[in-house]
Parts: sequence; C-alpha cells; structure tokens
Amino acid sequence: MPLKLFHTYSRLMRFDDRESRPARCMTDKLAAIREVWDKWVERLPYLYNPEPDVTVDEQLVPFRGCCPFQQYMPSKPAKYGIKSWVASESSYAWKMQVYTGKSTSGCPEKNQGLRVVLDVTEGLRGHNVTCDNFFNSYELGQQLLKRKIAMVGTVRKNKPELPPALLGSKEREVFSSKFAFTPTTTLVSYLPKKNKNVVLLSTLHKDGDTSDREDRKPIIILEFNRNKGGVDNLDKVIGAYSCRRMTARWPLVIFHNIIDVSSYNAFVIWIEINPTWMSHKHNKRRVFLEQLGKALVTPLIERRKHVPRTEASAAVVKAIQSAAAPDQPEDPSTTATSPAKPSKRKRCQFCPQTVKHILCAAGVRNISAKTVHLHTALHVPIS
Repeated sequence: MPLKLFHTYSRLMRFDDRESRPARCMTDKLAAIREVWDKWVERLPYLYNPEPDVTVDEQLVPFRGCCPFQQYMPSKPAKYGIKSWVASESSYAWKMQVYTGKSTSGCPEKNQGLRVVLDVTEGLRGHNVTCDNFFNSYELGQQLLKRKIAMVGTVRKNKPELPPALLGSKEREVFSSKFAFTPTTTLVSYLPKKNKNVVLLSTLHKDGDTSDREDRKPIIILEFNRNKGGVDNLDKVIGAYSCRRMTARWPLVIFHNIIDVSSYNAFVIWIEINPTWMSHKHNKRRVFLEQLGKALVTPLIERRKHVPRTEASAAVVKAIQSAAAPDQPEDPSTTATSPAKPSKRKRCQFCPQTVKHILCAAGVRNISAKTVHLHTALHVPIS
C-alpha cells in the first residue's frame, strides 16, 4: 500500500454514523467508537481462561488532543491520555472499560473503585484479585466473597473501618508488623522504614505469617508484590511494539490501543498453546508480530488482481500468489508490463553519495594522481 494512501485511509477512518452522533453524544461520551469498543470487549473473556491470580488496575493511553474525558495522571509516564480500567492475568487483558469522566448529569460517582472492580471481574469464580488502594475497601472484599473471589490489596489510611491501633507508626520497631482479624478478613500494618507504615487488607489469608527474609515482610505483602504488576507490564510490552500514530482524533487513539492489546493477547494465547515455540529466543514477540502481519495480509494479496508498479512490491505479490497457486502459469501481460530490474546501486568509496558505480569522477582522479579527494557532483563509470 502506498504511504499516501495509508495516510488517506487513516484520515477518513470513522467508526459510526456522523449524522446521528450528536444525539448519541448527549448520553454517551464514547459514542464515536462505542459500537466497535463494545463488540471487541465482549470477545475478550471468551478467548482465554485466566489463572487464579487476576490484577485490576488503570491503563493510560497517551493522548494530548481534544477529548471530553482526557485524564491527567502524574504517576504514569505519559501523564496525559485516555484512562481505562483493566482486569488482566499474565498481562492478558481479560476485560476493559474506558473511563469517560463524570456522567452526563454532572454528579460525581460514589464508590467508584468498588463499582469498577465488580464490573471488570464479572464472570470470575474462585480467583484472587489484586488491586491498589484506589479500589480496595472492606465492603469490596465482602462483595467479592459473595462471588467466591478473594482479594488482596493496599488500603488508604482514611478508611473508617480501619482500627486505630494499626494506623500509628511512632515508637514502633522497623520491619515490625501488626495484624487484625475478622472471620473473613485479615489486616496487616507493616513498617518498612521509621515512622512510615503501609496497611493491606486480604480475604485470602487467614493467619499472620511473616517471611524468613531480613526485612520480615508478611506473606500478604509478598503475595501483593508478586501480582500487582500485571497491567503495568501490559503497558510496557505494548509500548515496545505499538501501531500508534500521531493523530488529533481520540477515537483513532482508542482504535490503535485495541489493535495493540489484541496483538499482545494473541501472543499470550499462542505461547500458552505452544510453550516450546522459540523458547531460547528473546525476540519471539517481534517474530510473532511479523508472522501475524504477514498472515493477515496474505489472503488480501492472493485476491489482488493487479501487480504493483514498484519492483519490490511486485516481487512480494508475485511470490505470494505463486505460492498460493504453484500450478498456474505466470501472466504474460504482467511480465511484459513490469518494469525492468534497476541496476544495483553502490556507494562511492570517496564521497557519501549513493551512485550506480563504485567511484565518482573525483575518486578516479584520486586513484590516478593520489591527491586529496575533491568532491564533485558528476558521477561517471570507471573506464
């Protein structure tokens, strides 16, 4: 595909009916891409059964254009962008939800963290959910237990359900831990440094075990640290190989993220099915993306009626079409109209220009006279 044609398609790409969009935007800020987004999100849970440990966290897609629900998150590398809630396992995006800001009524949402976790974990049973202090609360833990889902996560210290004995950090020994128990929940307050403690809540652990390490961290904290980075790793791997392009339209930004997440989800499924595939290689995701791209375009190239005019593109099309139909003879019309193969271009040994011959005129003079090379724009063959 020519580059100009690709830019034209990108500029004209839409995901809904523009004439009916203003009416739909009155009640839905994501109306410009809502139909595509909902159909894609609906497919994600059907393709992968997650392991017991699931992470719920935020994803920020970089964007600094005009968007009614653009977010500012200083803790993220991009800082500005479109935020999504993600439930992931092994960095597979199992369920996602775009955050569109306040509702159209303008009223702020109460217990947003609880509502988000319940939404993105719908359909899970017997799993362990790990989340940070934005989502976690005692009420959330009890709601998840009704679904047979355990939870581990940090808790903000302003929660009213926390006992005062766990909040104090003065006159406590460094690396010390305090526990509080209910029939279904365990709370721990750990002091990693002087006068600074961290509080975690767990419905998975029933006792106050600590590790044998030098810092004597509780098992609850080790479990949280092991599973908390699922969504962050998803952002990392997507940033390494991404199809994102510079654009001022936020629906296209979401569409690019759909492609990136889908390609990585496909990679996770492929590795689960073929665990020995390129097991000793470090670039297997790049190789997978190359093979995936070729597999997606090969059916289109096989149906192509006309051969491209450029020699390199024509060679690719002919090779794929001949491999698909090896018994068919080559079309003489395409052979006659195809351009002649250009001569191999080489670089001049004395000047940085790329020419059809090994030396430019100045290079010939330098070899014969062995003098200082004087650059000239005239390039002639060696006689």
